[in-house]
Formats: sequence, structure tokens, C-alpha cells
Amino acid sequence: MGRPHPAAGGDFDSPVPPGAGWPGDPASPDTPVARSAAGVRRLAGSCCLDPNVNISTGNPDVWTQTTTSQPLSELDARISVCHACRRLVRWREEVAATKRAAFADEPYWGRPVPGWGDPEPRVLLVGLAPAAHGANRTGRVFTGDRSGDWLFASLHRVGLATRPTSTHAGDGQHLLGTRMVAAVRCAPPDNKPTTPERDTCAPWLDAELRLLMPTVEVVVALGGFGWDAALRGLTALGYAVPRPRPRFGHGAEATLSGADRDVALLGCYHPSQQNTFTGRLTEPMLDAVLGRAAALAGLA
Repeated sequence: MGRPHPAAGGDFDSPVPPGAGWPGDPASPDTPVARSAAGVRRLAGSCCLDPNVNISTGNPDVWTQTTTSQPLSELDARISVCHACRRLVRWREEVAATKRAAFADEPYWGRPVPGWGDPEPRVLLVGLAPAAHGANRTGRVFTGDRSGDWLFASLHRVGLATRPTSTHAGDGQHLLGTRMVAAVRCAPPDNKPTTPERDTCAPWLDAELRLLMPTVEVVVALGGFGWDAALRGLTALGYAVPRPRPRFGHGAEATLSGADRDVALLGCYHPSQQNTFTGRLTEPMLDAVLGRAAALAGLA
């Protein structure tokens, strides 16, 4: 039985089918679906090609035709319907079907979560993966759980978000010169993706970085997983990583040199409950890193 969306109303199944009218859903029933690691590589890579170029692999698993003039929107759509990792697909859909008791009357997105925010950002936040009852429920990255509450409150305090809260898609929240992404796009069991799952998902991040980096001045890595993913992705784009390789830490900074300009990489402890409940990460600590990012990007 379907449930109404908190903002849009209606009657949505869990997981939400693409094109069902969910606020901000980038996909349609015709969006091509990756069902293997090879499919991810081909569908992600083709979003970065000339939009007038048609691509057909002859394999129905990875067939695509690039006709959109908005490659980032098309990339978001393809991410949001990915079925490449069987374990993650089973888990995200099982969570969406069974739900947490507190959200029993709400629909669950139950699909991969694309990046969200300014399509031409100066600041890019890279996290780990969607939370099972957070972004896997709301369909917006870092939305609907305590980690997101901390993050959006800080983004608002330093001037990078219009509101101090992010509760669901369509709630009126907007990021200012900022975009956020997860290195792994599906909610993993115990919040721990496997190495093969990380690697299968990586081309989505690589493609998004390729589209975003012309405007990005600062990348903020939330946690060691995000730090490593950002370094791998930027290295794949040709950015020179300092030697020795920069190590993650809260407040760590590194400068990566590109062909045309440099980009700053900042480390920040992930606003997980484990970190915030224990005091390892405090509001002033989070504000300091995000405020530094805003200043470096000329957004403060």
C-alpha cells in the first residue's frame, strides 16, 4: 500500500518507481539502468561525452544514448536507478519495504541517492553513503537523520544553506554555491560497503567530479572514506596529489594541482552519532571546517 509524501502528498510505493512524481526525482521510466560494474562504467562515462554523440554498446545491460543537453541531470537520473550491486539493492529495498516504526506512515525512496545542491558549486562535500532510514527514506543525501541535522545546521550557520534543517525532498531547502555527494550511492548494511561495492560505484563519482570540477574550489571530505574517495577521483581526473600522500584528519588541508588551477581538499570528521555523541566532533569544530571552505571558495 502506498503512502503520501510529506510535501507532495500523493500515493507512493516503497521503493519509489522512477517517474512517479517524487519531488526532485531526476529519472523517468525510460532512464537506462546499469546492472553490472561494466554497465556503471559505460553509463557514467557517456554522460561526460558530447551530448550530440550517440553511444550503443550492443549490450542491453549497458545500452545508452546520450541526447540530453544537461549531462549532470542525466547522470543524476542514471545514478538513481542503478542496480549494479545485488547486496545493496536487496538491502535498500528491504529497508524501504519494512521501514522503521517511526516512519511507518511514510514512503521510502529506496533507490540510489544522487548528488544534490548547486549544479555549478564552488564547494563540494563528499561523504560515505546514504543512511538506511535517512537518505534511503527521503531521497536526498544527508537528509532525514541526525548526521544530516548536524551538517545542515552548520552549513546554514556558515552561509552555505538557506535553512538550518533538511527534512525531506521539496522542503524548500537550498544549498548556496555548494553540492554534496556520497561516494557510495546506496545505503549499505551496517553502513559498511564492501570494497567491490565501493569500486563498482566509483565511476559515478568520477563522472560527477568531471562535470563539477570546472567550478569547484574546495572539496570537503566527511570522514576517512570520503577523503580516500575524493583523492582517488581527483587523481583519476589528472590532479597531482602531494607526496607523501595526504592523510585524513579533522582540519587537514591539502592542495591538489590541476592542469589549469589548484583545488583545496579539507578533512572533517563525519557528523555521525558516534562522533557527535562522544564529543569527538563538536559544533564549533564542524563550523570551523565548513567556514574555512566557504572562505577559501569566496562564499563567506
